[in-house]
Amino acid sequence: MKMFEKLEKSIGYTFKNREILKKALTHTSYAYENKLESNEKLEFLGDSILEFISSKYIYMHYPNLKEGEMTKVRAEVVCEQSLYQVAMKHNFSDFLYTGKSEFASHGNKKPAILADSVEAVIAAIYFDGGLQEAEKFIVQNLKEAIEKSTKNVGMKDHKTVLQEKLQENGDVEIKYTIVDTKGPDHDKTFFVKVECNGKFLANGEGKTKKSAEMNAAEKALEQFK
Repeated sequence: MKMFEKLEKSIGYTFKNREILKKALTHTSYAYENKLESNEKLEFLGDSILEFISSKYIYMHYPNLKEGEMTKVRAEVVCEQSLYQVAMKHNFSDFLYTGKSEFASHGNKKPAILADSVEAVIAAIYFDGGLQEAEKFIVQNLKEAIEKSTKNVGMKDHKTVLQEKLQENGDVEIKYTIVDTKGPDHDKTFFVKVECNGKFLANGEGKTKKSAEMNAAEKALEQFK
């Protein structure tokens, strides 16, 4: 249990009962092998707490946003990729309990597993220290992402802008193709090319297929400037 001190220092919260923190970091693969309870139920509750607190924060701090815009901001921030970044920031992978086969396949570094563990830890903080402490953790870790998202809300994404630009004079076929991937499964980089009616426009890269496509579209748009 002493090993959790480093994690507690990082997240800014010290648990009175570290058993619940351990449960929050116990993946189903480890729980099954050791006949323990996994973090799934904590994850379920943490997801609801996260959605409520993030909604409250957006409502209180960005009064000029419309309901639909608030929904978009929340969806962009309360997502696997965003929570994965929180887990990486605090090195959750060093503290996760995963089964032997899951660990062998770098399960402790998979974005989905790490994102789920963040939700479970939120619920663990709630049970151990109350809603105020859970809110403090959520706000500290997501306020920058929320701020960034609110600045972009209402703006069309690069793929949409490129499509509108290319279709000004009629329908065209825009195609995004993955040309390469690099890195292990838990930390892949995707390389994508975008074409219009078979003509190459630009290459792009990103940690997800979507972000790589966005990057390719952004670079293609630079040609129109």
